[in-house]
Amino acid sequence: MEFDKDLRSIQEVRWLVARAVVAQKELARMSQQQVDAIVRAIAEACASQAERLAKMAVEETGFGIWQDKVLKNLLGSSITWDSVRDMKTVGIIREDKQKRIMEVGVPMGVVAALIPSTNPTSTTMYKSIISIKAGNAIVISPHPNAKNCILETAKVIIEAARKAGAPDGIVQCITLPTMEATDALLKNRNIGIILATGGEAMVRAAYSSGNPALGVGPGNGPAFIEKSANIPLAVKRIMDSKTFDNGTICASEQSIITERCVEQKVVDEVTRQGGYFMTQEESEKLSRFILRANGTMNPKIVGKSAQTLAEMAGISIPAGTRVLLSRQRTVGRDNPYSREKLCPILAFYVEDGWEEACRRSIEILNNEGAGHTMVIHSEDASVIREFALQKPVSRLLVNTPGALGGVGATTGLQPALTLGCGSVGGSATSDNVSPLNLINIRRVAWGLCELDDLRKQQAGHQETAASGPSGRQEDLSAGPAGTGQITEDDIARITKAVLQRLGAVNK
Repeated sequence: MEFDKDLRSIQEVRWLVARAVVAQKELARMSQQQVDAIVRAIAEACASQAERLAKMAVEETGFGIWQDKVLKNLLGSSITWDSVRDMKTVGIIREDKQKRIMEVGVPMGVVAALIPSTNPTSTTMYKSIISIKAGNAIVISPHPNAKNCILETAKVIIEAARKAGAPDGIVQCITLPTMEATDALLKNRNIGIILATGGEAMVRAAYSSGNPALGVGPGNGPAFIEKSANIPLAVKRIMDSKTFDNGTICASEQSIITERCVEQKVVDEVTRQGGYFMTQEESEKLSRFILRANGTMNPKIVGKSAQTLAEMAGISIPAGTRVLLSRQRTVGRDNPYSREKLCPILAFYVEDGWEEACRRSIEILNNEGAGHTMVIHSEDASVIREFALQKPVSRLLVNTPGALGGVGATTGLQPALTLGCGSVGGSATSDNVSPLNLINIRRVAWGLCELDDLRKQQAGHQETAASGPSGRQEDLSAGPAGTGQITEDDIARITKAVLQRLGAVNK
């Protein structure tokens, strides 16, 4: 019975968390070298299974392209490991001898990790690696539509960790995923922190659970092609990004904004590189499939190719089309083209200049995706600077593919599959989440002075304030006592005193 399944899933969560608490306490007694050996073994095992697990993910979910998911799996395993291998997270992580402060890394305990169906295997790898690197245990809550490939990935991780000397139970995965099980996991008092990657409802549930949480909302990043850009290269980067795994990375571009003076060049280049500009009628047909009745993205379009999307909408497109584009003039919750679309669909906006493009991109981000990511293609440093100062995003990517730049594959950002959106996006961090987001820091501070020293300093400050910069006290009162009238002699006397304080005249 379904009722029994719910109860069994809740009980499973309780067992998994209780076991994780014991395992984490044992891991906390290990050295940085021992922890690193475990993490390295996990990364190597995941990388060796990258292709098999990628194929499983596509077969089970129907999202994306398995060849691209191989690269995602490498990002979530070996590339993530390379980025954190020298990071100090265990024991004494920093000492400041001048200020006499020592910092100690303290694990948060048990990480509750929600795994999405769009990047199931790679996110499981990544969250396991950063959690254990920080000295934590992890309990994985798989998306029901990607349960099998996530469980298989967890098995690879668990076996590698065991062989490397990790405590039993340091990595575990719910085998009966239900809404009730996820709710029980999020609200369990033994959870140290929640890593929530998924839809808006799931992220809100994480933040309202009563436990600390790092949640990631939707992306909706525009890509601005400014008139100074290398247009063929800018278009190539956007097309590469939007077709990578059929657009399932939330940092991928959701719209193109360009200036009217280069509109035709951009349109011609997009068309040459496999973009198809739909007619108004075709755009209306496809728009009916982008959102569900409740206003959320339709999972049927996620990770599908341009050809599959066209067939779904009953429109005919040229052979070899890579991305579908729809010219738009409005932004709103009811305009599906101005929302997040995790597939090869782009809105296309044309503005009179970069200032208007700047305002349009802010409008798009405030509509959805605030705090996440946007891209600018430009060679004008002043324009890039203005975008950096004004955009409500945590990542402004310059001359790079959004999907791969946001996760740190083609930029110097921390490689990550959980991208914080900052307070503007309702997130507790704007970071690309790393092990440093999963530890507390205990600061040990030695005394530098005594109370008597502070009082002497206070007395010295008061004396300086009273005497002024020259060190002399001056009577700057004006006029005969009690009259309040200022004479010419008073003005001369006050002026001389002020100038003496400034060192401008001889005493």
